[in-house]
Amino acid sequence: MESLVSLRNVALSVSSLSILEPLSLTINSGESIGVVGPNGSGKSTLLRILATLASPSEGEGTVLGANLGTWEVLGVRHRIGLVGHLPALTPVLTLHENLSFYARLAGTSSNRVEAAMEAVGLAGAKHRRADDCSAGMKKRADLARLIIGAPELLLLDEPTDTLDRSARSLVGQLVTATVEKGGAAIVVSHDRSNLVETIERVHSLENGTLI
Repeated sequence: MESLVSLRNVALSVSSLSILEPLSLTINSGESIGVVGPNGSGKSTLLRILATLASPSEGEGTVLGANLGTWEVLGVRHRIGLVGHLPALTPVLTLHENLSFYARLAGTSSNRVEAAMEAVGLAGAKHRRADDCSAGMKKRADLARLIIGAPELLLLDEPTDTLDRSARSLVGQLVTATVEKGGAAIVVSHDRSNLVETIERVHSLENGTLI
């Protein structure tokens, strides 16, 4: 089974403040994992390292074959899909314009935009500006972005926050679709009950230490 993520004693400190204690983690193709911990435990920092947006200050690791902390990561970022606390939307553009722009950046057919918006229930709001949308609509748009890009490594930070019950199943569907094609998914939350049912194993993160 191919290893998509391999972290070996990876830690992150800012000045003298330790954000993540040394941790090791392997995620193989076809796996979905959950990471649970209270606010401030380092969950979002871990996702930023996996997204290659932050380099570890200690240890070593690879994501999709690229060595962390090197220029190699620039070649794999298009294969990673991250949904964080803030929506990846330009406020003055409509939802459709935002997603069309992303499709062009990803080198994906614009035909996928309409289908993705339909899938997340935003077809009727495609001409609404992002700054006129509710938090739940923005989260749905972020999920549509992942449908369009179809990343190999799916990183979801509190993905069900602001979503109503009917929309939460979208997260599980994304996770399932990703792992079924040989990718991997990591979902983090402060509450274990918020993890989608398709998660196969769960780790705890407390005070920067992975358990």
